[in-house]
Amino acid sequence: MTVQVVLVHGIRTSATMWRAQVEHLERRGNPVTAVDLPGHGSRRAEDFTLDGAFATIDEAVRAAAEQGPVLLSGHSMGGLLGIEYVGAEIPPPVAGFIAVSCTAVPRGVGLAAYRMLARGFDSLPDRGMWLTDRMLDRILPAETRADFGAGGYALDAQDVALRSLSVLDLLAALGRIDVPLWFVNGQYDQLRVSERLFLRVAPQAELIVVPRTTHHVTVMRPEVFNAVLELALATLEASGSASAGG
Repeated sequence: MTVQVVLVHGIRTSATMWRAQVEHLERRGNPVTAVDLPGHGSRRAEDFTLDGAFATIDEAVRAAAEQGPVLLSGHSMGGLLGIEYVGAEIPPPVAGFIAVSCTAVPRGVGLAAYRMLARGFDSLPDRGMWLTDRMLDRILPAETRADFGAGGYALDAQDVALRSLSVLDLLAALGRIDVPLWFVNGQYDQLRVSERLFLRVAPQAELIVVPRTTHHVTVMRPEVFNAVLELALATLEASGSASAGG
């Protein structure tokens, strides 16, 4: 059976950030679902909750699993949620997982500093979007620049989403993951802070560091991330997951 792919976006963004990957996968012949989490993208009118986020991921994964083995990938907040989801005590029907830009434990001083920075941006004129747009114009290629914010920015959901992440037990979840696992980070990603810890807890994982890239690796170097998808898909296909249906 053909490997199915489910993609989960990061905080503030939406499913549109994955357009380059969706196009690549569709050309390859792999069905793909890019979800919008509560409070984000097409669902910005909703409140963000962890329960709602996990329900969204689970619904997409279980629907995909009816058609074939599932490769799940999440970026930033989506990756953190994915770790908790894939590493649940009762594992979901996921055959492989790519955790992108999320090797950090969202607690303590680090999380508090991030929330303070986000609130600072939010207090600026236009909620700091002029500065965000200027930064993104500098670091993103023309082919993905419009995609990153095409679904709008979930500014109202940002702080509650960040606060919610503090309850995740990521290290325990990582220790339970027994499917092929990849950590993908940009060379200059601030969330590499716990990279070595994550690898100690999940020694079976493969680490891929993309040179000259920041936190936004999937849109900053889309062709490189598409190659990572190729690696993961080839791994699942070679393992027999595709022929067995997961």
